[in-house]
Amino acid sequence: MLEVIAFSDEEGVRFQSTFIGSAAIAGILPVSALQITDKSGVTIQDALKKNSIEVTEEHLQQLRYDPKSVWGYVKIHIEQGPVLEWVGFPLGVVKGIAGQTRLKVTMRGSQGHAGTVPMSMRHDPMAAAAEAIVLLESLCKHPQDFLSFDGQCKSYSLESLSTYSFVPLVRYRLGQVQVMLFQDRRSVSCTIDRKHDANAVICDSELTSKLKSAAYLGLKRMTGSVQDEVPVLMSGAGHDAMALSHLTKVGMLFVRCRGGISHFPEEHVLDDDVWASGLAILAFIETQL
Repeated sequence: MLEVIAFSDEEGVRFQSTFIGSAAIAGILPVSALQITDKSGVTIQDALKKNSIEVTEEHLQQLRYDPKSVWGYVKIHIEQGPVLEWVGFPLGVVKGIAGQTRLKVTMRGSQGHAGTVPMSMRHDPMAAAAEAIVLLESLCKHPQDFLSFDGQCKSYSLESLSTYSFVPLVRYRLGQVQVMLFQDRRSVSCTIDRKHDANAVICDSELTSKLKSAAYLGLKRMTGSVQDEVPVLMSGAGHDAMALSHLTKVGMLFVRCRGGISHFPEEHVLDDDVWASGLAILAFIETQL
């Protein structure tokens, strides 16, 4: 049986907690998640109840799919990046999804007169945050300067980083990232609220191979010939497949988008590329029947 499903709140926009729908299906949504609030103080449970949906711990357990009943999960999504457009190919296959840790960092200082408080005595949280953000940008651009291959800070880098008490939203490709807190030299307090954690996910090699072949077949049906090999990419964005990987094997197909723009009015995909993705999925399904 082929099942098409649309999950709610993959992005976590309202409640800042991603994969709510897919996590429930995968059986990894904790009951405590129902008490997560939006900016107005409304909980997920309140929002569901307002829409005549009563959810209890028992209901959550009933939503979970039986892993034995699920063969696999495949998703089509725009790339949300510029690589496919750059290489001139309409489709790409995803080999893995970057993990991410999402945190809300709040720095607090104190007000002071701009003319009478000496610079060395100021407690400016915005300046502290700005300095930390620039440092983190440098870390992302030059990770070899801060991280060794085992994911830990090098000894010489530890001293240079130890003056900050700031943790960003961290995206990483494989393995674990150890979040380290450092003493702040700027005399501002820092509180960190962890909003989301998701380990990196490797797409199933069998599904990836079959999707790659299906993409080739779909494009061949459409154009008559395919000269280049179907690209294989990492996904830097999070997807429901991360939650579903706890339930079954997952695979993803990327569709080219203009300029790599997403979540914005200028987001655009060519009709022909959408058609190509449809033919690719059709070819994939036909090979499984």
